[in-house]
This record gives sequence, structure tokens and C-alpha cells, in this order.
Amino acid sequence: MFDLKVINSVLEQLESERGIPKEKVLEAITLSLAAAYKKEYGKKGQIVRALFDQDSGKVEFYQVKIVVDRSKVIMEDEVDDQNIEEMNEEDIRVRFNPEHHILLEDAVKMKKDTKVDDEVIFPLETKENYGRIAAQTAKQVIIQKIREAEKTSVMLEYGQKEGEIVSGTIQRVERGTIFVDMGRAIGIISYEEQIPGERFKQGERVRSYLYAVEESPKGIVLKLSRSHPKFLCKLFEIEAPEIAQGVVEIKAVAREAGSRSKIAVKSNDAHIDPIGSMVGQRGVRVSTVTSELGGEKIDIIEWNDDAAKFIEESLSPAKIESIKINAPENRAEVMVNADQQSLAIGKGGQNVRLAAKLTGWKIDIRSEGANKPEAKEEKEVEKVEEKTEVEEKSE
Repeated sequence: MFDLKVINSVLEQLESERGIPKEKVLEAITLSLAAAYKKEYGKKGQIVRALFDQDSGKVEFYQVKIVVDRSKVIMEDEVDDQNIEEMNEEDIRVRFNPEHHILLEDAVKMKKDTKVDDEVIFPLETKENYGRIAAQTAKQVIIQKIREAEKTSVMLEYGQKEGEIVSGTIQRVERGTIFVDMGRAIGIISYEEQIPGERFKQGERVRSYLYAVEESPKGIVLKLSRSHPKFLCKLFEIEAPEIAQGVVEIKAVAREAGSRSKIAVKSNDAHIDPIGSMVGQRGVRVSTVTSELGGEKIDIIEWNDDAAKFIEESLSPAKIESIKINAPENRAEVMVNADQQSLAIGKGGQNVRLAAKLTGWKIDIRSEGANKPEAKEEKEVEKVEEKTEVEEKSE
């Protein structure tokens, strides 16, 4: 019935070029043949299955009947207008269909150990004119199944890359959304996931963080981000082998994409300087990351289990005079000299805002001259939900 050379060639091509296993395609072929046979020659309720022999190219068809108990079905002689009216609404029995069911008492005559819900198989005649219409139906189902198999393959491939940095080519920019050609799927960088001020041209290569793989009616969609805090982490992981090896650990990240970030690191080896590992010789590592992020400033500080010391470090480059910790309220009052106040707060409150986000503490900045009303200036940053682990950015 089939040209085996063509079939085997297609199977090998799909497996090598698209990563679709031969078994998936063979299953699609078998299902499509059964569907086409039933459509042209089958009866209502009939279960038809096909067996495709890959060695000979021949197809055999079978009818499957489900074994049922007489007490669990409504027989034809029970179905008349009077009986239907008398039947209880809670009657869960199904109507017996001789094309779909076979009674247990009949099934055991063919096979003694047959049980209810078993399947009994009957061979069907292979029609001589199983032709054009059936073949067309089979072709359509095969294409559909191949698409489904390919979709599963793509989901598996990119599912393994979720949480990693991937690269692709800019396909187009539409209404602020960047569409990236990833090869077997399309990646999307929404406006919110872009670094403010960045501009890309069609055909340009771009790296981004793959934070979600989703299935849509149009295919697999890869959700990409360049503003995600973990994009920053993964870039440093590429540049600093100490992070990939687990010697240096990124404990917390606070990021305002395109502007400034603070990153807290800890060394698990007393002989390794965590900040030096991130910066690299002559600042080459941090410069590479900064360049990828369009000039984003990155403050690298050392993680400290002591809350007061950690908060002090997080407010760098400002110099701190003293810190009062209010643990029950998760609040810290930081005293600075008047000339350090604006530095501690930062332009638009950015420095203290990032520090609060990095540490998970509410931070009040006060200057030494706060006792004078005209000199008093207080800035409070509300606690940010992100704790001292690497920030999980909401989608």
C-alpha cells in the first residue's frame, strides 16, 4: 500500500532534522489510517484500529469491542417509549451497541479468562478501493500529528533551557514588543522585560533570559527578558567561573534595569575574594556584564549575616555613622553626616531604594543635624517583598 523507501526516508528526515522520534510518526500514521477507514467504511460507535507493518508496507484493520456485563447496559429490547419513561433518572447504565460492545457471556466463549472492560479484537476486511479520499484524510491527520509531535519536541528542548541565557535573531519589533527568531520557536521580549532605552534592529543578534516556555494556538512561545534580575546573575555566571563552580554565591540582587543594580555575593572559600571574583582583573568581568546591559551601573557588595553591617554595605558608596535596628518592625534607622545624606539616598531615592530591596529591610535615612527643623530631611523606603535570596521577578 505504501512505498517503504519514501516512508522510511521521511521518518529518518523528521528524526534527524526536527528531532521527532520515528515511533511518534508511525503512531500518527497508524491512527490516521484507522480514522480514514472508519470514516469511509465504519459504522456508528465502531472502534477501528490499524496495524501498519513497517517492513512490508501492508496495513491490517481490526474492530475492537469492549466486554460489558448485561446488568450494566440497556439492551435494545428494553428501549421503548414506556420503558424509557419508567427508567430512573439516576440510572447510569449505557445503551448496548453491538458495534461497540460485546456481552461477557459471549466473550468467554471465545476466550475463557475474559473479564469486563477487556477488549476483544475482530479482523476487518481490507477494502480494495481504500483510495484517494481515505489517503487524503490520512495525510491530513499525519500532518496534524507530526505538528503535535514537533511541538512536544520543541517544548522538551526549550523546557531544559528555561532559566538560562539564550540567543536569537531579531525578527521584528511590533508595538513595543520584540519578536526573536530562536530557530524552532519564536521568543517574545515584552516592553516590560526590555532594558529602557535599548534599541534593536531587524537581523541583530540578542541575548536574553528565558523565564517561561508556553504553548499557544500558534505554537511554542518563549518568554524572554533582559530586565530580569536573574539575567544579571547568569551573565556573571558566564564571566566568573567561581560562580559556576559554587565557590562564590550570589545571595541577593536588586535591579533597576538600564540604570543601576546592587548585587550581594558570598564566598564559600576563605581564600577567595567574592568581590574580586566578580570584578575580575582590571574590572574586565564586570565591564563585560555592564556592556551587555547597555552601561548599567553595578554595585557589588559582600553579603553579611549581620543585618546592620549588611545594610551599611548596601548603602555604599555613602559612609554611615550609625545604625539602629528595629527587628520587630523590620526597620533600620541610619544616621549619616549631612554631606553624606544625598549620597545615601541617591538620585530620586534610587540608592536607598535598591538597598532596601537588596536587604529586605525598611530603611530611614537621617542626618546628624536632624534636631533642627529646617535641616531635617527623612526618607523612608517601604519594604520590598524580595528577601535575601536571588529575586524571583514576577511575570
